[in-house]
Amino acid sequence: MNERWIQVRVPATTANLGPGFDALGLALDLWNEVWVRPATTAQVHVCGEGVGLPLEANRTVQAIHYFYQRVLGQTPPPLEIVHYNRIPLSSGLGSSAAAALSGLLAASALSGHTLNTAILLRLATDLEGHADNAAAALLGGLVVIVAEGDDLYPYCFAPATWQIAVVLPSIDLSTAAARAALPRQIALEQAVYNLGRAALVVQALQEGDLVLLRRAMQDRLHQPYRLPLIPGAMEAIGRAYDHGAAAALSGAGPSVIAFALSDMAPIAAAMQDAFRSAGMDARAWILTPSLNGAAWAWVEAPDIPPTE
Repeated sequence: MNERWIQVRVPATTANLGPGFDALGLALDLWNEVWVRPATTAQVHVCGEGVGLPLEANRTVQAIHYFYQRVLGQTPPPLEIVHYNRIPLSSGLGSSAAAALSGLLAASALSGHTLNTAILLRLATDLEGHADNAAAALLGGLVVIVAEGDDLYPYCFAPATWQIAVVLPSIDLSTAAARAALPRQIALEQAVYNLGRAALVVQALQEGDLVLLRRAMQDRLHQPYRLPLIPGAMEAIGRAYDHGAAAALSGAGPSVIAFALSDMAPIAAAMQDAFRSAGMDARAWILTPSLNGAAWAWVEAPDIPPTE
């Protein structure tokens, strides 16, 4: 049996960035790592976030099976899989997209069937249902994703060196539930409101223009319908603005994400206080954008930190 492992690293992502619903994604410097190798019997070990997740809900395992069945027309061999998850589940930080890409890249490497970026993104989007998180996780940096029929066109930009606070309240809010809250139709004026702001978010993030980002990171397509589902979230965004940051829901939530150019600790603490005032505990991360996307390599053994 080959003792070497495939190691896959995939970053967290934040999507929408306020007005860019399902079109904007940004990679963050918070990484999941997965190690995979052939085994005599299937084994899955999870460390970090998501311990205790049922095997049938493991998106990495699902993605490996999807790759083998969709691309190769066969079932995968028995595999030993070790996860070290830093991205919290159901957080609005792209944990599902990261897991799907982990499985797809591992299966591609193990099978020797290399796929180009376009096909990998298509497969990940088929698993996810939308491409914003998957595109940013795969490519890194700031990504604008455009769909034409079944074709996906990601356009990549390099963000400035932002300081980013992510605050995650202790509430269960699935992406499906957050999507179900959205109206099926919107007024033309609401769409127009978002269009110009989405374009300016891209410019502001590239240039490090906080004044512009504070003006641009407003939304009328999804946040007005999702924020009431998350006690304290609207107040947390307001606290971030009070401290000079720009802020929005991270993806579908429940995390709130804030951007500034200096020390984020007071901003993160203020957002946590807003959630606590609403009766919710909240965890916080201080992050930066990642210019790097998902990658894999052969390694001799998993290098799992004992504590973090």
